[in-house]
Amino acid sequence: MAKVNKTKYALLVVLSQVSGSGYDIKKFCDSSISHFWNENYGHIYPVLKRMEEEELITKEIEQKEGRPSKNIYSITQKGREDLEQWLMLPVEKNPVRSELLLKMFWSKDIPIESIIEKIQKIKQDCEKDLQEYSKLEKIFTSGEIKVDKKNLVLWLSTIRYGKYGEETQLKWC
Repeated sequence: MAKVNKTKYALLVVLSQVSGSGYDIKKFCDSSISHFWNENYGHIYPVLKRMEEEELITKEIEQKEGRPSKNIYSITQKGREDLEQWLMLPVEKNPVRSELLLKMFWSKDIPIESIIEKIQKIKQDCEKDLQEYSKLEKIFTSGEIKVDKKNLVLWLSTIRYGKYGEETQLKWC
């Protein structure tokens, strides 16, 4: 079975919330789902083109005086239906790809100081990410951001998944 490009669905999710340019979509991803889903411009634009060809989105050219034109993408009804069908499918198990573990596994001829350095860096990153997750959790549980109950539960679940992952890595370090 061919692997499905999940970027398409990440972009449909964003466009189901707000229309925007490729730049706007990237900013939205960076400010909302970047802790567990990463997209880059080099991947976003070709996928947007394919999605437009598949009639999952539309493109409107926005022209503002004194500025270059801007493509604004919006989800279509067909796109919403495709997204909903995908959201209902079971989650595919992804193979683990860890550069750290790959390097650790093959580091028998590497100085121990280098290995320790890598682990210390991972530990620092985990501590930083754990603080960020805790800050986000506090924002959502304080009521600072108004959100309906179902979204609150779903968003807190993703934040806590991230927290537990960081705590596990810290224990390993």
